This record gives sequence, structure tokens and C-alpha cells, in this order.
Amino acid sequence: MSEFEERLKSAVARGASRAESLQSAEDRKRQEAEELKRLHTKYRLELTEHIEHAIKKLIDMFPGFRYQGVFGGSGWGSACVRDDLVIERGNRSNKYSRLEIVVRPVNEFNVLDLQAKGTIADRELITRSLYHLVSQVDMEKFRKAVDDWVIAYAELYAMKRA
Repeated sequence: MSEFEERLKSAVARGASRAESLQSAEDRKRQEAEELKRLHTKYRLELTEHIEHAIKKLIDMFPGFRYQGVFGGSGWGSACVRDDLVIERGNRSNKYSRLEIVVRPVNEFNVLDLQAKGTIADRELITRSLYHLVSQVDMEKFRKAVDDWVIAYAELYAMKRA
């Protein structure tokens, strides 16, 4: 076999080896992405259950709120809503109040993103968010954030009602 043929075979072998290593690297990346997506789904399910429980407890404290499940492009979670009729100096108006807490959909940054918005009497008073890389999530911290945000909303709502 000539030197050229040996070099040619060697080049083909190196190319095949590189292609194989690139393919396995792509496979690893794909598996990692699938695992992160699976973890995000697991955390989202846990959190949406916790959010629902906390929102329903809030509704128990303030009759008149209606429960709403939230799901779709903005995320998954729960909300409570109420419209109050206000009569001032003979004028009638509605005052809208709502607390919504959602887990945002998985994204290219691989973060677990929890968001809350609270409106009381047509004024947005609470805007909160907490996010961490899915691979570094401390679920206790997220559950505590949900609890803290619901409690803060309840305190503000009770204050505005008085």
C-alpha cells in the first residue's frame, strides 16, 4: 500500500471518528435538554398544585373571590378574581381585584420561572418573580415564595377593604 493510500485511509478513519464523537455529543445535548424539560414539568406540576391550594385558602378568607385555573401560553397556575360594586356620591363603578400566580413555560434558558401579579381595586400592587436554573431548583424556596406572595396580597387586600 502506498503512503498516499495509508494517509487516505487514516483521513477517512479520523473523519468517521469525528463524526461519531459529534453525533454522541449531539445525543448527549439532546438527552440533557430532555431531562431538563422533564424536571421543569415535574416542578411545574408540584408548584401548580401548591399554588392552587394557597389561592383556595385565600378565597376562603375573602368570600366573593372566584377561583380560576390558569393554563396556556402565559404559564400554568391559579388566580382568584372579584369585581366589587362601588357607589360613591351617587356614581356606580366596579373595582376589579385579582391575584394570579403562574409557572412560566420552559424556555431556551432552562429556568423555572414563577411569577405573581396582584391587583386590588383596579391598582396593580404586587408584581413578583422568582427564577432559578432548572438544574439548581430548591422547591422549598419556591413553595415559600408562593406562600409569602399570597399572604402579602391578603394583607394588602384586608387593608384596602377596611
